[in-house]
Amino acid sequence: MPRYTAPVRDTRFIIEKVIGLDRYAELPAFATASPEIVNAVLDEGGKFVAEQLFPLNQSGDQQGCKRNDDGSVTTPEGFKEAYKAFVEGGWMTLGAPEEFGGQNMPHIVSTAFEEYLISANMAFAMYPGLTKGAVAALLAHGSQELKEKYLPKMVSGEWTGTMNLTEPQCGTDLGLIKTKAEPQADGSYEITGTKIFISAGEHDMADNIIHLVLAKTPGAPDSSKGISLFVVPKFLVNDDGSIGERNGVSCGSIEHKMGIHGNATCVLNYDGAKGWLVGEEMKGLAAMFVMMNAARLGVGLQGLGIAEVAFQNAVQYANDRRQGRALTGPKDPEEKADTLFVHPDVRRMLMESKAQIEGLRALCLWGGLQVDLSHDAGDEEARELADDLVGLLTPVIKGYGTDLGYKVATDCQQVYGGHGYIAEWGMEQYVRDARIAMIYEGTNGVQAMDLVGRKLARKGGRAVQAFFKQVAGEIAEAKKDEKLAEFAGKLEKALGDMQASTMWLAANGMKNPNDAGAAAYPFMEMTGVVAIGLMWLRMATAAQGSLGEDGADTKFLETKLVTARYYADRILPRTASLRAQVEAGSDSIMALEPEAFEAA
Repeated sequence: MPRYTAPVRDTRFIIEKVIGLDRYAELPAFATASPEIVNAVLDEGGKFVAEQLFPLNQSGDQQGCKRNDDGSVTTPEGFKEAYKAFVEGGWMTLGAPEEFGGQNMPHIVSTAFEEYLISANMAFAMYPGLTKGAVAALLAHGSQELKEKYLPKMVSGEWTGTMNLTEPQCGTDLGLIKTKAEPQADGSYEITGTKIFISAGEHDMADNIIHLVLAKTPGAPDSSKGISLFVVPKFLVNDDGSIGERNGVSCGSIEHKMGIHGNATCVLNYDGAKGWLVGEEMKGLAAMFVMMNAARLGVGLQGLGIAEVAFQNAVQYANDRRQGRALTGPKDPEEKADTLFVHPDVRRMLMESKAQIEGLRALCLWGGLQVDLSHDAGDEEARELADDLVGLLTPVIKGYGTDLGYKVATDCQQVYGGHGYIAEWGMEQYVRDARIAMIYEGTNGVQAMDLVGRKLARKGGRAVQAFFKQVAGEIAEAKKDEKLAEFAGKLEKALGDMQASTMWLAANGMKNPNDAGAAAYPFMEMTGVVAIGLMWLRMATAAQGSLGEDGADTKFLETKLVTARYYADRILPRTASLRAQVEAGSDSIMALEPEAFEAA
C-alpha cells in the first residue's frame, strides 16, 4: 500500500536557509509569518493531510464521483467528512485577506501547504484550489458588493468556487465561446449555454458553489474581445447572506476520465441562470486571467506534489525489494539477492527524481515569494522586478513543472517493475493523475508559446534580462568559492545556451513565426533547466555555508551537495541539445503536407 510523509525538513531548509524568509519580516505580507507560526503550519498541515486526506486517495480514485438522477453529485466516501475537517481546521483561510476572514499568511507559506495537500490527494486538493483561484479573481475585479456577498464564505470554505471557460467547440480559442448573457432590468444577467470540463462543478461537500463563467453580451464582438465574466451561484444568495432558491445551472453529466476520479469534472448546463457581471463588460478575459494565472502556478505544484509522493514510494520499494546482485559483487551475502538500490539504472531514476523534485520545490516556493513581493515589496522597482519574474516563470512552472511531474511518476512506476502496473500498489494512479496537469489550464505547448510569444518580448524583454542578470550575478559570486566553482561554471554554460537561444529567437521569430513556434517547447524546457539550476546553486551555497554550524544536520546537508553535483553533471548539460533544437528552425517540422501523415 502507498504511504506519504510531508517533506517538512526540505521545505523548512528552503524557506529558512535558501530563501531566508526572515529577511522579509518588515514587509506587511510577512507580519503573520513568524518562524514559529510557519513551522506550525508545515508540521500540522503535513500531519493533517497525511492522516485525513491521504487514506482517501486510492479509495476515492476507485469509487469516483457519482451523478444522481436529480443532477446532484456524490463525492467518494469520506470526502465530505474530510472537507468538513479541512474547513474547520482553517486550512482554506491560510493565504486569504483578513478583511474576509482569512489568516493573511504570505503566498509562499500557502504554497508549501498546497504541495502537501496535492501529494496526499490531488483530486481532493482541486476543490479548495479552484476556490482559491475564484477568490483571487473576485478580489481583483469584483465590486465591493460582490466581494461582501460571496468572499467571506468562499474564504472560509463553506462555499466553493469554479472557473467556467471551456465549451464543446472551444478550448484554448476562447473567442469561439457561445454562452450568452442577456441583461435584465434588475441589473443581473440571464446566462444560457453549456460548459464542459468544469472541475468541481457539482458536489455534495459545500453548501453552495460559486461559478465564474465566461459569456458574451448582446452585440459583443465575435472574438475574445467580446468576452465578459459573470458570477453565477448554484443557489441564489439572499440579501441577508442566507441561501435562497436553486439557480438555473445543473450538471448534465460527469466526464469519464483517465485520472483524478475523486474530482467531479462536469458538463454544466446554464438555462437562464442568474449571473452578475464581474468587472467591466467585455473585459472578462483579463479578469479570468487572474484566476488562470493562479491556477497555472497551482497546476505546477500538482506536478511537484505527485512527483514527491511517487518518489517516496519508489524509494521505499527499492529499499524493500530484492532482485539480482550488485554488479560489483553481493552487498548482502547472507540474503539470496540484493535490494534494488544496488543497481545503477534504478539509482539513475531515483537520483533524477530526487534532483528534479527538490529543485522544483525550491522554484515553486521562490515563485510564491515573488507573488508576495509583487504586491508588498518595499519599493516600486522591487515590486516590478518580482512581477516580471512571476510573469516569466509562470508558464515554466506550469509547463516544465508538470512535464517533470509526469516523468518522475513514470520513472518511479518503472522502479516497481511489474508491480508498478498493478493498481493495488498505487503507482499507476500517480501516472494517470499526473497526466492531466500537462493538459489543463492551457496545455504545455500553449505555455511554451506564452513564454516565447508574450513573456520574452514583454516590456522590451525586461523580465528575461532581469533573470539573466540575477543568474549571472549569483554565478559570479559562487565562482569565488572553490567548493562551488565547478557547479557555477556548468550553470554558466547552461545560461549561455539560454542567452544564445533568446538572441536566435529575437533574430528569427519575427521573420518567420513558425520558427518561434517550433522553438517554443525546447526553449521552455531550457528555461526550466536553468531556473532549477539557479535553485540548486542557491541550495548548494546554503548547504555549504551551513556545514559546521551548531546543530547542523550534516548528513542532510552533504546529501544536498551530492544531489547538486548530480544536477550539474547530468541535467545542466541538456541545454546544449535544447539549444540545437531551438536553432534548427521550423523547416523540417512544417515541410510535410497533412496527407503525408496518413497511413498508406
